[in-house]
Amino acid sequence: MSELQPWLQLIGQRRGRLWVGGLLLALTLFSAVGLLALSGWFITATGVTALLWAAGQRVMFDVYMPGGGIRFFALTRTVARYGERVFNHNTVLGLLADLRGRHFAALARLDGATLARLRAAQWLNRLTADIDTLDTLYLRLLAPPLVALLGILLVCGLIAVFQLSLALLVGLLLLGLLLALTLGMAVIGLRLSASRVEQLDGLRVQAIEQLQGLAELSAAGTLQGHRQQLLEHSRRMLDDQLALQGRIALGQALAILGILGAVVLGLSGAMQAHAAGLLSGPVMVMIPLALMALSEGFAGLPAAFAQYGGTLAAARRLNEQTAMSSTIMEAELPAALPASLALRWEGVSVLHAGLKGLDLTIEEGKSLTVIGPSGCGKSTLAALAARLIDPDAGRLLIDDTPLQAVSLTQWRAQIGYLTQHTELLHDSIASNLLLGNPRASDEQLWQALEMVDLAELVRSLPAGINTWVGESGKQFSGGEGRRLALARVLLKDAPVLILDEPFSGLDAATRQRIMTRIEPWLAGRTALYLGHEAALLPPADRLLPFHQLQPGT
Repeated sequence: MSELQPWLQLIGQRRGRLWVGGLLLALTLFSAVGLLALSGWFITATGVTALLWAAGQRVMFDVYMPGGGIRFFALTRTVARYGERVFNHNTVLGLLADLRGRHFAALARLDGATLARLRAAQWLNRLTADIDTLDTLYLRLLAPPLVALLGILLVCGLIAVFQLSLALLVGLLLLGLLLALTLGMAVIGLRLSASRVEQLDGLRVQAIEQLQGLAELSAAGTLQGHRQQLLEHSRRMLDDQLALQGRIALGQALAILGILGAVVLGLSGAMQAHAAGLLSGPVMVMIPLALMALSEGFAGLPAAFAQYGGTLAAARRLNEQTAMSSTIMEAELPAALPASLALRWEGVSVLHAGLKGLDLTIEEGKSLTVIGPSGCGKSTLAALAARLIDPDAGRLLIDDTPLQAVSLTQWRAQIGYLTQHTELLHDSIASNLLLGNPRASDEQLWQALEMVDLAELVRSLPAGINTWVGESGKQFSGGEGRRLALARVLLKDAPVLILDEPFSGLDAATRQRIMTRIEPWLAGRTALYLGHEAALLPPADRLLPFHQLQPGT
């Protein structure tokens, strides 16, 4: 239960709405009990009165009061059921937003190295399937058993008015049934439902990665083998799901038999009390019908609690992720940002990238080009400057101030960083550009597009800058996507610039046009250019092969 505690606390922030939703659930059940019980009493009382009239006895019978009560319960049940569905589902959607917002906020604080512990498909599954499992906490696991318990107390209290011993006997049977359908179903479904969550996670990861690598798998001739693995994984999950559904079916059968048993017990006890002259005929009929109405409160419990193990498993995984902490720590008392934005790497080592004792200086307003082969550590150099990672040894300084002493948010606001891989969102061209400067005008967007030689292409599109780029920019070629990302960096207009292979995927003529257009914009900025060849990068004040940055190489 401790796994659910953080999420229950978050759900508790909406306790006002939860109480209202629970009251609507209870009102729906109570109205059903009242409707069936009063209808049975009224029909029986009407028949008894008719028999007495036929026997020549003069009796008074008010049909208006019970008739009005029946109409009241029927109308109340309809209105309460509709209101409960609308209100509670609106509440659950709000809870879903809270749950995802809390989890995404935790993920957004993590650095790349920590995020790399899990695959992207696994992070996606946590944000969707696992949280979808948790958002049923209230509507399936919390409110329904409580409402069922209140229903038992209501019906048994009603029976106790007429026959206390029968009320106690029926109450014990119903409480035992409630425990069996909640705690019992949770126990017998614990392993299977938890396993299903894990299997679904693996299946989704396998399916997504197979789709992403479809071209490579086809070219290698291994696609059929991967498909077979996916099918076998699916079959195992379906087998477990079928076994779980079998247990749910047994639970639902138990719920039906339990309620019917309570009805038979109530009817038998009521008939005995009627024979002894302790109950009237209409009350004798009312008791089993009131018990029968409780089936509405018990019907959904087996399926909900059979999934309890899956809910715990999802909560456990989400808790593990929200407990992750970034290796990039914010300074407790950030130092002021230096006036000079010169960058210095002093004896920097990053073990996983093979960097040892790296020394480098970029003076303020100067540019440096570092060239080297793939995998030598150029992108690591950029990540250190942007403080996406911290060194294992040595330090980075802004002028004479350690980078780790400066506010992380304030420092990153000074950097325009074009990463090695183009990252575009599934949104419009304008929205992707505005990530660089949310306050940029349309005129500024077109100026940036002009600088990267994309303005003519975008104008030719039917929707212009409102054209959607597709997932990861797939509506555009690699070179066009690269230029969009560069335009976004230009819009940020940052004093410190990091360009990692800015012109990859571009032909020589396009590259030369862009270099000519952005050269005045680059002047006076502290800039680091990274690539394989100097000819494929903007002109710089200094050029260094990467191997010269480390001693002994």
